[in-house]
Amino acid sequence: MSFKLNITFKAAIIWFCVSSGTAISQTLPLSNNLIAFNSNEGEKLLIQSRAREDFFPLSMQFITQNNQAFCGVASSVMVLNSLGITAPESPQYSPYRVFTQENFFSNEKTKKLLAPEVVARGGMTLDQLGGLLASYDVQVKVYHATDTNLEQFRKLVAENLKQPNNFVIVNYLRKEIGQEKGGHISPIAAYNEQTDRFLIMDVSRYKYPPVWVKAADLWKAINTKDTVSGKTRGFVLVSKLTS
Repeated sequence: MSFKLNITFKAAIIWFCVSSGTAISQTLPLSNNLIAFNSNEGEKLLIQSRAREDFFPLSMQFITQNNQAFCGVASSVMVLNSLGITAPESPQYSPYRVFTQENFFSNEKTKKLLAPEVVARGGMTLDQLGGLLASYDVQVKVYHATDTNLEQFRKLVAENLKQPNNFVIVNYLRKEIGQEKGGHISPIAAYNEQTDRFLIMDVSRYKYPPVWVKAADLWKAINTKDTVSGKTRGFVLVSKLTS
Protein backbone atom coordinates (compact mmCIF):
# COMPACT_ATOMS: atom_id res chain seq x y z
CA MET A 1 0.00 0.00 0.00
CA SER A 2 2.79 2.41 0.95
CA PHE A 3 4.68 1.55 -2.23
CA LYS A 4 1.62 2.24 -4.38
CA LEU A 5 1.04 5.55 -2.58
CA ASN A 6 4.63 6.62 -3.21
CA ILE A 7 4.28 5.77 -6.89
CA THR A 8 1.13 7.91 -7.05
CA PHE A 9 2.93 10.84 -5.44
CA LYS A 10 5.94 10.33 -7.68
CA ALA A 11 3.73 10.60 -10.76
CA ALA A 12 1.96 13.67 -9.37
CA ILE A 13 5.26 15.37 -8.59
CA ILE A 14 6.65 14.66 -12.05
CA TRP A 15 3.48 16.04 -13.62
CA PHE A 16 3.68 19.12 -11.41
CA CYS A 17 7.29 19.87 -12.31
CA VAL A 18 6.72 19.32 -16.02
CA SER A 19 3.57 21.45 -16.07
CA SER A 20 5.49 24.29 -14.44
CA GLY A 21 7.83 24.35 -17.45
CA THR A 22 10.56 26.96 -17.78
CA ALA A 23 9.08 28.93 -14.89
CA ILE A 24 10.94 26.54 -12.61
CA SER A 25 14.08 25.82 -14.68
CA GLN A 26 15.17 29.48 -14.98
CA THR A 27 14.69 30.67 -11.42
CA LEU A 28 17.12 32.43 -9.09
CA PRO A 29 19.43 30.35 -6.86
CA LEU A 30 18.16 29.50 -3.39
CA SER A 31 19.88 30.13 -0.08
CA ASN A 32 20.95 27.09 1.95
CA ASN A 33 18.04 27.35 4.37
CA LEU A 34 15.49 26.66 1.61
CA ILE A 35 14.75 23.39 -0.18
CA ALA A 36 13.43 23.55 -3.75
CA PHE A 37 10.34 21.46 -4.34
CA ASN A 38 11.72 20.29 -7.69
CA SER A 39 14.62 18.49 -6.02
CA ASN A 40 14.99 14.95 -4.70
CA GLU A 41 14.89 16.22 -1.13
CA GLY A 42 11.88 18.43 -1.83
CA GLU A 43 10.04 15.52 -3.40
CA LYS A 44 10.79 13.32 -0.40
CA LEU A 45 9.43 15.93 2.00
CA LEU A 46 6.06 15.88 0.23
CA ILE A 47 5.87 12.09 0.19
CA GLN A 48 6.60 12.01 3.93
CA SER A 49 4.15 14.78 4.75
CA ARG A 50 0.98 13.99 6.66
CA ALA A 51 -0.46 17.47 6.10
CA ARG A 52 -0.74 17.77 2.31
CA GLU A 53 -4.47 17.99 1.55
CA ASP A 54 -3.96 21.32 -0.22
CA PHE A 55 -1.17 20.19 -2.50
CA PHE A 56 -3.21 18.47 -5.18
CA PRO A 57 -5.99 21.06 -5.61
CA LEU A 58 -3.48 23.92 -5.59
CA SER A 59 -1.14 22.18 -8.02
CA MET A 60 -4.06 21.74 -10.43
CA GLN A 61 -4.64 25.51 -10.29
CA PHE A 62 -1.01 26.69 -10.03
CA ILE A 63 -0.43 29.89 -12.02
CA THR A 64 2.18 32.60 -12.47
CA GLN A 65 1.27 36.12 -11.39
CA ASN A 66 0.54 38.40 -14.37
CA ASN A 67 2.89 41.14 -13.18
CA GLN A 68 5.28 41.69 -10.31
CA ALA A 69 2.58 43.15 -8.05
CA PHE A 70 -0.19 40.61 -8.68
CA CYS A 71 0.99 37.95 -6.21
CA GLY A 72 -2.12 38.45 -4.07
CA VAL A 73 -4.40 38.26 -7.09
CA ALA A 74 -2.76 35.10 -8.43
CA SER A 75 -2.89 33.46 -4.98
CA SER A 76 -6.57 34.35 -4.60
CA VAL A 77 -7.41 32.97 -8.04
CA MET A 78 -5.67 29.68 -7.20
CA VAL A 79 -7.57 29.31 -3.94
CA LEU A 80 -11.00 30.30 -5.30
CA ASN A 81 -10.67 27.88 -8.20
CA SER A 82 -9.49 25.16 -5.81
CA LEU A 83 -12.58 25.72 -3.65
CA GLY A 84 -14.90 25.42 -6.65
CA ILE A 85 -16.59 28.76 -5.98
CA THR A 86 -18.89 30.00 -8.77
CA ALA A 87 -16.62 32.12 -10.95
CA PRO A 88 -17.34 35.23 -13.03
CA GLU A 89 -17.67 34.97 -16.78
CA SER A 90 -14.41 34.80 -18.65
CA PRO A 91 -14.79 35.81 -22.34
CA GLN A 92 -11.79 33.78 -23.51
CA TYR A 93 -13.24 30.59 -22.00
CA SER A 94 -16.96 31.15 -22.63
CA PRO A 95 -19.32 29.40 -21.93
CA TYR A 96 -17.15 28.00 -19.12
CA ARG A 97 -16.55 29.91 -15.91
CA VAL A 98 -13.21 30.14 -14.17
CA PHE A 99 -11.42 32.68 -11.99
CA THR A 100 -8.58 34.44 -13.80
CA GLN A 101 -6.35 37.35 -12.90
CA GLU A 102 -8.25 39.36 -15.52
CA ASN A 103 -11.76 38.76 -14.15
CA PHE A 104 -10.93 38.68 -10.42
CA PHE A 105 -11.95 42.35 -10.07
CA SER A 106 -15.19 41.97 -12.07
CA ASN A 107 -17.20 41.45 -8.88
CA GLU A 108 -18.95 44.71 -7.93
CA LYS A 109 -17.97 44.29 -4.27
CA THR A 110 -14.35 43.70 -5.26
CA LYS A 111 -14.27 46.79 -7.47
CA LYS A 112 -15.35 48.98 -4.57
CA LEU A 113 -12.59 47.65 -2.34
CA LEU A 114 -9.56 48.04 -4.58
CA ALA A 115 -8.97 48.82 -8.24
CA PRO A 116 -6.77 46.46 -10.30
CA GLU A 117 -4.60 49.33 -11.52
CA VAL A 118 -3.85 50.25 -7.89
CA VAL A 119 -2.79 46.68 -7.16
CA ALA A 120 -0.70 46.56 -10.33
CA ARG A 121 1.27 49.57 -9.09
CA GLY A 122 1.83 48.57 -5.48
CA GLY A 123 0.36 45.18 -4.63
CA MET A 124 -1.96 44.74 -1.65
CA THR A 125 -1.82 44.52 2.13
CA LEU A 126 -2.90 41.52 4.21
CA ASP A 127 -6.19 43.16 5.17
CA GLN A 128 -6.88 44.08 1.54
CA LEU A 129 -6.22 40.49 0.55
CA GLY A 130 -8.72 39.29 3.15
CA GLY A 131 -11.31 41.86 2.06
CA LEU A 132 -11.01 40.99 -1.63
CA LEU A 133 -11.39 37.28 -0.94
CA ALA A 134 -14.38 37.92 1.35
CA SER A 135 -16.14 39.76 -1.50
CA TYR A 136 -16.77 36.30 -2.91
CA ASP A 137 -18.74 33.46 -1.28
CA VAL A 138 -15.99 32.31 1.07
CA GLN A 139 -15.19 32.51 4.76
CA VAL A 140 -12.01 34.40 5.53
CA LYS A 141 -9.97 34.71 8.72
CA VAL A 142 -7.09 37.20 8.71
CA TYR A 143 -4.26 36.74 11.19
CA HIS A 144 -1.61 39.40 11.65
CA ALA A 145 1.60 38.19 13.26
CA THR A 146 0.83 40.37 16.29
CA ASP A 147 -2.37 38.31 16.79
CA THR A 148 -0.49 35.02 17.12
CA ASN A 149 2.90 33.49 17.86
CA LEU A 150 5.10 30.86 16.22
CA GLU A 151 3.42 27.94 18.01
CA GLN A 152 -0.09 29.10 17.15
CA PHE A 153 0.90 29.82 13.57
CA ARG A 154 2.40 26.36 13.15
CA LYS A 155 -0.62 24.64 14.70
CA LEU A 156 -3.27 26.62 12.79
CA VAL A 157 -1.63 26.19 9.42
CA ALA A 158 -0.58 22.55 9.90
CA GLU A 159 -4.11 21.58 10.98
CA ASN A 160 -5.59 23.43 8.01
CA LEU A 161 -3.31 21.50 5.65
CA LYS A 162 -4.68 18.20 7.00
CA GLN A 163 -8.24 19.12 6.01
CA PRO A 164 -9.85 19.43 2.56
CA ASN A 165 -11.69 22.47 1.22
CA ASN A 166 -9.79 25.15 3.12
CA PHE A 167 -6.59 26.94 2.23
CA VAL A 168 -3.83 29.16 3.60
CA ILE A 169 -2.32 32.21 1.93
CA VAL A 170 0.73 33.74 3.57
CA ASN A 171 2.04 37.31 3.39
CA TYR A 172 5.77 37.49 4.18
CA LEU A 173 8.95 39.49 3.65
CA ARG A 174 11.18 37.62 1.21
CA LYS A 175 14.54 38.76 2.55
CA GLU A 176 13.80 37.16 5.93
CA ILE A 177 13.86 33.71 4.30
CA GLY A 178 16.90 34.51 2.15
CA GLN A 179 15.18 35.62 -1.05
CA GLU A 180 15.01 38.88 -3.02
CA LYS A 181 13.61 40.91 -1.33
CA GLY A 182 10.28 42.68 -0.57
CA GLY A 183 6.82 41.67 0.59
CA HIS A 184 5.19 38.73 -1.15
CA ILE A 185 2.00 36.64 -1.08
CA SER A 186 1.57 32.95 -1.98
CA PRO A 187 -0.43 29.88 -0.87
CA ILE A 188 0.96 27.14 1.37
CA ALA A 189 0.44 23.58 0.13
CA ALA A 190 1.91 21.19 2.72
CA TYR A 191 3.68 20.78 6.04
CA ASN A 192 6.40 18.25 6.86
CA GLU A 193 6.32 17.59 10.60
CA GLN A 194 9.67 15.76 10.72
CA THR A 195 11.60 18.76 9.42
CA ASP A 196 9.12 21.46 10.57
CA ARG A 197 8.90 22.91 7.06
CA PHE A 198 6.05 24.44 5.04
CA LEU A 199 5.80 24.23 1.25
CA ILE A 200 5.17 27.64 -0.32
CA MET A 201 3.64 27.53 -3.82
CA ASP A 202 5.39 30.69 -5.01
CA VAL A 203 3.26 32.37 -7.69
CA SER A 204 6.24 34.34 -9.05
CA ARG A 205 7.34 31.21 -10.91
CA TYR A 206 9.66 33.22 -13.15
CA LYS A 207 11.68 34.08 -10.03
CA TYR A 208 11.62 31.13 -7.59
CA PRO A 209 10.33 27.56 -7.54
CA PRO A 210 8.02 26.36 -4.77
CA VAL A 211 10.17 26.01 -1.65
CA TRP A 212 10.17 24.21 1.67
CA VAL A 213 10.91 26.72 4.43
CA LYS A 214 11.41 26.21 8.16
CA ALA A 215 8.36 27.25 10.19
CA ALA A 216 10.50 29.52 12.38
CA ASP A 217 11.97 31.26 9.33
CA LEU A 218 8.55 31.77 7.76
CA TRP A 219 7.21 33.10 11.04
CA LYS A 220 10.07 35.56 11.20
CA ALA A 221 9.19 36.66 7.65
CA ILE A 222 5.52 37.27 8.46
CA ASN A 223 6.36 38.95 11.76
CA THR A 224 7.57 42.02 9.87
CA LYS A 225 5.97 45.41 9.42
CA ASP A 226 4.21 46.30 6.18
CA THR A 227 5.10 49.97 5.66
CA VAL A 228 1.90 50.59 3.67
CA SER A 229 -0.54 49.35 6.31
CA GLY A 230 1.65 50.02 9.34
CA LYS A 231 0.73 46.53 10.58
CA THR A 232 2.57 43.24 10.67
CA ARG A 233 2.20 40.79 7.83
CA GLY A 234 0.54 37.45 8.46
CA PHE A 235 -1.68 34.84 6.86
CA VAL A 236 -5.24 34.23 5.71
CA LEU A 237 -7.37 31.10 6.13
CA VAL A 238 -9.97 30.65 3.39
CA SER A 239 -12.84 28.15 3.26
CA LYS A 240 -16.33 27.75 1.85
CA LEU A 241 -19.14 29.45 3.71
CA THR A 242 -20.94 27.16 6.12
CA SER A 243 -24.72 27.01 5.75
